[in-house]
Amino acid sequence: MDIFRFADLIEVPWRNGGGVTRDIASVHEDGALVWRVSMADVDSDGAFSDFSGLMRILTVIDGAGMDLLTPAGTLVALPGVPVLFDGGMAVSSVLRDGALRDFNLFFAPDRFGGSVVAIAGPGQRFVAAGGGQRRLLHCMSGRVAAGEDTVLGKGDTALLRDEITEIRLEDGATILLVSLDPCGPPQAG
Repeated sequence: MDIFRFADLIEVPWRNGGGVTRDIASVHEDGALVWRVSMADVDSDGAFSDFSGLMRILTVIDGAGMDLLTPAGTLVALPGVPVLFDGGMAVSSVLRDGALRDFNLFFAPDRFGGSVVAIAGPGQRFVAAGGGQRRLLHCMSGRVAAGEDTVLGKGDTALLRDEITEIRLEDGATILLVSLDPCGPPQAG
């Protein structure tokens, strides 16, 4: 298990220069981004960066939410509710009630299927990853025990590779469970 502490994450400018993000973990192959998880601080309305070729799942983790204006209509991004959309689609945000922070999963759909699910405590469960699967646990609130001796606080993330991990959520704790499942090699037609 790899642990990424919020306090250790580095702020970097958005691709379009409109804000900052904190990369948590990513994988590149042959110079191309295959998947990435990150957190972004959104302080004002504005255009999203272009991530053509990737799917994106955005989840508001702090703040009241925002409306995502797209050519296909408006997507509503409320706290703790994952929203899936094409990373290359033209998107502009309108904040509902001030600044917010969101968690983002980007993935190449020809390589991985991706999902994000919010899980609230108290409770426990086992999370398994193997055979190229990746599972990430992102602590939105409270404290979460992962395995024998790891505790995640707000903003911390654990990456599971080839393991089964017991997670225990305290009362008031919420995690995002991120799943990345390989699609397999491209098939000739």
